[in-house]
Amino acid sequence: MERDVVIVGAGVMGLSTAYHIKRSAPGLRVLVVDMLGGPGQGDTARSAAAYRTFFRSRTNRALARSTVEFYRALQDGGVDLGMRDVGYLFLLSAEEYGKVSPLVADMGAPYRVYGREEVEAMLGARTRLAGDEEAELMGLPDIEAGLYVPDAGIIDPEKVVGFYYGEAAAMGVEFVFGARATGLLVEPGRPLGVPGEPFPWQDARVGGVVLGDRAVRAGTTVVAAGAWTEALLDGAGVAVPVKPKKRQVFAVRASTGPLRGLLRAGGFNRHGIMPMTILPRRLYVRPVPEEEAFWVGVNDDLGRPYRLEDPPTAEERYWAYGVYPPLSKYLPQFEGASPASSWAGHYDVMFVDGQPVVDRLAEGLVVVAGSSGSGIMKADALGRLAAATVLGAERAMLFTGEELDVDALSLRARKVEPETLVI
Repeated sequence: MERDVVIVGAGVMGLSTAYHIKRSAPGLRVLVVDMLGGPGQGDTARSAAAYRTFFRSRTNRALARSTVEFYRALQDGGVDLGMRDVGYLFLLSAEEYGKVSPLVADMGAPYRVYGREEVEAMLGARTRLAGDEEAELMGLPDIEAGLYVPDAGIIDPEKVVGFYYGEAAAMGVEFVFGARATGLLVEPGRPLGVPGEPFPWQDARVGGVVLGDRAVRAGTTVVAAGAWTEALLDGAGVAVPVKPKKRQVFAVRASTGPLRGLLRAGGFNRHGIMPMTILPRRLYVRPVPEEEAFWVGVNDDLGRPYRLEDPPTAEERYWAYGVYPPLSKYLPQFEGASPASSWAGHYDVMFVDGQPVVDRLAEGLVVVAGSSGSGIMKADALGRLAAATVLGAERAMLFTGEELDVDALSLRARKVEPETLVI
């Protein structure tokens, strides 16, 4: 089997890349391969599926703003992506607020600051934990203020995947599912027909991907495999500063009056739904109004190993000891609650600066990786940048009309600012 482009990974990043390559170059033969049974069934499906344009990095703001505006244009044009601008609400300690408040005006998005009393009245949150022995034992800080960002919200990952997959397939992109990539096909640029090639003295290139006992040859191979990227590239001797880290999500039904009231907390947005709420200690509560539920997770860092779990599973003890205690202190509506279901996925973390990598790392090889937990909210922009890289362009045009150099997210000529606002 031989194609012009083969893309490893049918998550949102691989699908967006395929879609934009085919839109720009309809004559190219593009094939997407994935180890799972259908599109978007890996970490994309396990995402919290929220979006924001509120970042400290100008580059991240551009990527997110372009992608979110593209989604909004689709939604306004009749493509249902389950998109709701419920906003993000950051509940900040005095220390966090002191660090963030001087920066928010430069973050390129409208915002509003709520005082303690407003947070308590609108959300029913506990903002003062002093004197609570358990809270003090956990070292939980008081909440000083709420920083609300309206240009943000929630989206349905299955519907985003469905759009890209449907459009790509209609344009002639081919898909092979249930085929695990076991390695990259490394070959000499000028083969001599000698067994064992390429030798160290030969120029080598990536000529495709190995799928078990067969190979797919391609002019360009795009690795957009998310958490599996590092393992796939390691085998070919290609290094990228991206590692997988497990993230867990716990679904809690709004089965009591207090929880239903929290879900429908008014005053923040036109939907009458609580915002995507970020508590101290990187704990988040994501409303899921269509299911009368919440998704709860936390960005645990130190102590959580960089490791690929295949498949990843949620840990019951993690809810009981890691999530529930601080959650129920800040939001007493969750007292006595337990998850109706849970799951786990991965962030593919770019551990140097928290920014994605889009780069031609070897002849015939393009890598799209390191979304660091914000893949859905940047997927369209990154797909455009990856397509431009594959097609040999010097610049990529984003949906907003902004242009980026194709090497802006490369490793050798990186033009980005470190991102620290990772959730």
